[in-house]
Amino acid sequence: MYPDENNISSCYVKDRVQFMRLYYKYIFACLFCLSSVPELNAQTRLLNMEDHDTKAYYFGLTFGFNQSRYRIKYSEAFANTDTFMNIQPGWGSGFNLGIMGNLRLSKFVDLRLIPSISFAEKRLQFNQPLKPTEIADKSIESIYIHLPLQLKFKSDRIQNFRFYGLTGMKFDYDMAANANSRKKDEFLKFKPVDLGYELGFGLEFYYPNFIFSPEIKLSEGLINQIYIDRTLQLTNAIDQIRTRSIVISIHLEG
Repeated sequence: MYPDENNISSCYVKDRVQFMRLYYKYIFACLFCLSSVPELNAQTRLLNMEDHDTKAYYFGLTFGFNQSRYRIKYSEAFANTDTFMNIQPGWGSGFNLGIMGNLRLSKFVDLRLIPSISFAEKRLQFNQPLKPTEIADKSIESIYIHLPLQLKFKSDRIQNFRFYGLTGMKFDYDMAANANSRKKDEFLKFKPVDLGYELGFGLEFYYPNFIFSPEIKLSEGLINQIYIDRTLQLTNAIDQIRTRSIVISIHLEG
């Protein structure tokens, strides 16, 4: 029995539905946190850090939690042979630590650079060659030097609260990539360099001495991460692998 195009299409739809459910779950979690914040009353609350919005630039710290996985495009060999009957990516958890530099471009637009280090995990499940009932569950760990450059679009400040959206590009370098590995137990090899885009939104809560800013973003890689090594059977079944992450961050800004 051979995998066909209908099976591949079904796997893609299932993967897409799973991703959208996870993404919306995080969005609802952020909205729930927002709804639990007490109302900001203009008559009773002081305006914290009143001169902050006129600063040309400022810095901050960031830390966060990420969920990552691969997006796979299968090769013709996967559909036409029975070497691999099933190849499925899975979500893995990780965290980010970094610093932030924020440059004010206008009243409603900032430019942000957030160099950070990101520990991420992706999972891959596939059957052993010619043994459909034996499923291997492999973990791929990455240590990224993460360099996102973002445009931040801010709303008007409502007392000690503000909403913002963001978009931007990212550069990632995976220090744990195994493209040059000579180990005999490798099942796939991955390139270290990735470029991509990011979309997200966040909230800013002004306190007397700092700004507390929770944020959620979607990060999508654009470069095919698979390193072609024809001695690895799994390489012949996969045409492209790209990265995808959902990141929930907390920024502490001064």
